[in-house]
Amino acid sequence: MPLDPDAQKMLDIARAAGRPPVENLTPDEARTMMRAARAALKQVSPELPEVRDLTAPGTHGVIPLRLYRNRSAGEQASQPVLVFFHGGGWVFGDIETHDILCRHLAKAADCTVISVDYRLAPEHKFPAAYDDSRAATLWVAENAAKLGIDRNRIAVGGDSAGGNLATTVALMAAHSGLNPPLMFQVLIYPAVDMGFAHPSYTQMGEGYTLTAAGMRWFRDHYLRSEADIADWRASPLRAKDLSRLPPALVITAGHDPLCDEGVDYARKLEQAGVPVTYRHFPGQMHGFAGASGWIRETDDLIEEIGKALRGAWTKG
Repeated sequence: MPLDPDAQKMLDIARAAGRPPVENLTPDEARTMMRAARAALKQVSPELPEVRDLTAPGTHGVIPLRLYRNRSAGEQASQPVLVFFHGGGWVFGDIETHDILCRHLAKAADCTVISVDYRLAPEHKFPAAYDDSRAATLWVAENAAKLGIDRNRIAVGGDSAGGNLATTVALMAAHSGLNPPLMFQVLIYPAVDMGFAHPSYTQMGEGYTLTAAGMRWFRDHYLRSEADIADWRASPLRAKDLSRLPPALVITAGHDPLCDEGVDYARKLEQAGVPVTYRHFPGQMHGFAGASGWIRETDDLIEEIGKALRGAWTKG
């Protein structure tokens, strides 16, 4: 299927702007470019009753968080929560780059969203991002009452590298017997296998927002050595046991080198007995979840995530 016209327009604008491939940049240059690209979109920022910054303790130091509440605490004293991990290849991205997406998700799912500003590579190599994501999620659970959160209705989610972190946190929670368990996971075109051997790396590895060369650049900055590729915290697709994980919504895009590993992960979850809703957007490219106001199918995606989470909340 050809690239969606809205996505093609965004891609054409990026090419006309002369943005260099990420693999030709230093991490700091890539971070600057991503922030500038986000600012250039001039997206509408949804208003919410409460948005405030928090911090959580972690193994490597303090972890910045941002809380987005769709209803004031007086309207709903104990709210369901989505703990969200941003994308950016574990090298760039932060609370600010995903601020608008988190606002949309809070409204669509009628919940609180807590965005995690985990440490980035190469300054903080694997498994620092996982360690921060794990610590932040456990802190939210432990402080649920103070945060106005329903401890029985905690979900995790993220896009790309954030999808990787969401599912590894879900694996951690399942393996450690977190009680009550996490109730749902939202995996938006997740990176789940650092081996880069799936066919979509060849078929869709050039010409789009994310390339195979770009993924190798991310991996080289994030991992300590090739030995980390086999670690389930880096490649959750290779985890030996996916049973007991919470139900999942897995989303893939057709013009994305990560597409096939997302498909495989959804299939492997189902084989392990995990309820899975799989949604494929054949005309989209990697990153479209953050393109509200530009790509019309982004609105469909956000609504589907909201619907899935609202359904999960009613079961909690």
